[in-house]
Amino acid sequence: MKRFLFICSFCLSFILVFNTHQICYGAEKNKPAEAGKKWSRWVSLDSYKIGSSDILEIVTWKEPDFTREEVLVRIDGKISFPLLGDVQASGRTPLQVKNEIEAGLKDFIASPTVTVTVRSPASQKFYILGEVTKTGEYILMKDLTVLQAFALAGGFTKWASKKEIILLRNEDGKDKIIRVNYKKIVQGKDFFQNIHIKPGDTIIVP
Repeated sequence: MKRFLFICSFCLSFILVFNTHQICYGAEKNKPAEAGKKWSRWVSLDSYKIGSSDILEIVTWKEPDFTREEVLVRIDGKISFPLLGDVQASGRTPLQVKNEIEAGLKDFIASPTVTVTVRSPASQKFYILGEVTKTGEYILMKDLTVLQAFALAGGFTKWASKKEIILLRNEDGKDKIIRVNYKKIVQGKDFFQNIHIKPGDTIIVP
């Protein structure tokens, strides 16, 4: 009898713990997204380089006429802003754009305070083609290495030639070919081939 009561007590405790976990997990899972959470939380204002097609949010404190929720960086690398006209954004950091806008607004506003946020890093993309599970376009959310890129792509297919991977990169207007031997990296023979991915890179797995 005592053994039977012990088993019943144990089962009841297990069920209560399991249900509590499910409730907590469900609450966490269904919890609303953090307010104001943006991609730019991953980067520093003085490190991220803005590129064409990025979408910026520009807020001027207490000045709604000089606040824009979505500002597209045009193909020429510039944005349009009230009274200032075209402002160069591509190739600059959000902090540099902020400083230029603040300097320009001083002719119209006393002590302007501007915040520049990257809402969508559309310029930060790379591509993986060939014998991987998921080919296509990927957003470069943070510093990624070649190995991490393969993980994002779901790994290789059984036909992949892991010794003859090619990374195509454009630097200073010139195309550059970087050869990557995946097997040497994972075998610890050449970690230098585990290079960091840059925006616009194309990885081809033959």
